[in-house]
Amino acid sequence: MRFSLISEQEHPLRPTGKACGAGILLPTNSTKAIFSTFLVTGIPGLETAHIWISIPFCTMFFITLAGNVTIMTVIRRERTLRVPMYLFLAMLAASDLALSLFTFPTMLGIFWLDARELTFSACFTQMFFIHTFQDFESAIILAMAFDRYVAISHPLHYSSILTNSVISRIGLAIVVRTLTVQVPLPFLLRRLCFCHSNVLSHSYCLHPDIIKLSCSSTRINSIFGLFVVLSTMGLDFLLILFSYILILKTVLNIASFGGRLKALNTCISHICAVILFFTPMICLSILHRFGPKLPSHIYVTLANMHFLIPPVMNPIVYVVKTKQIRDKILKLFIKKGPESQVTFIT
Repeated sequence: MRFSLISEQEHPLRPTGKACGAGILLPTNSTKAIFSTFLVTGIPGLETAHIWISIPFCTMFFITLAGNVTIMTVIRRERTLRVPMYLFLAMLAASDLALSLFTFPTMLGIFWLDARELTFSACFTQMFFIHTFQDFESAIILAMAFDRYVAISHPLHYSSILTNSVISRIGLAIVVRTLTVQVPLPFLLRRLCFCHSNVLSHSYCLHPDIIKLSCSSTRINSIFGLFVVLSTMGLDFLLILFSYILILKTVLNIASFGGRLKALNTCISHICAVILFFTPMICLSILHRFGPKLPSHIYVTLANMHFLIPPVMNPIVYVVKTKQIRDKILKLFIKKGPESQVTFIT
């Protein structure tokens, strides 16, 4: 780790930079003068068991790769699955896969090689992609909630409302919204200087974690970061709840109990995706603000659940709960045998 401390007394002829702490001056527009790297953290207190801990994490990574790639392949190859519900599922699988590729390898590098150093550029890049695909996933889950609302509340107009053109526009809107709020974050971080510490609390770079290490004013970063969270995942969660209120209202108007159960059964997989994505995040926020002081590995575990569990569990849930996906996967891997009859419930 390289340090570069600049003292006005030692270098009286050097131009004065911006102050980063008592007795420390940095050249203007330099974020690398105090620390040249960040250090990511494994699981605090369990460093001696990292090799053993890596086994379940490695297993989860391969399940994530196999599950999400299989779902995307099946939906791409089977024309009968190119309907809104499964197109949104393919988007979710792609987002899960990308999020995993920016989180799991870093963790496994820590567990296997004790590779903890990340340059500022690498850290900011990882942070950007993690938060970007996190927002993608949140928005896609919201789009899937809209899909379920239309399918249950307006079944006769389902195909005319959710056309391919509408789905393309939804996908474009998700990309534009996410990039609009996420692109400024790395640039706002580059204006900060870091001299208190360079040890991050998690196994990957996250925006709230990085700004805690800054000895510059982080007011703008904090306000913008809060705006990003509220305008993306916060708003998405409220709209998902509103969608399910409307869905529940429609379901309660169905006369037969069997009809209600059948309608709700089409939402089970999506409800699981909502719970897997939002529950760890909400629990972590509540613990940070209102909960008792807990060991650091509790917070790290909850953060890992938020980023690592949904990409693993989403394909499993959708394969288990969706007969159409199961049939097409069997058809993909078992070439012989009659083609399964598929009936879509929309």
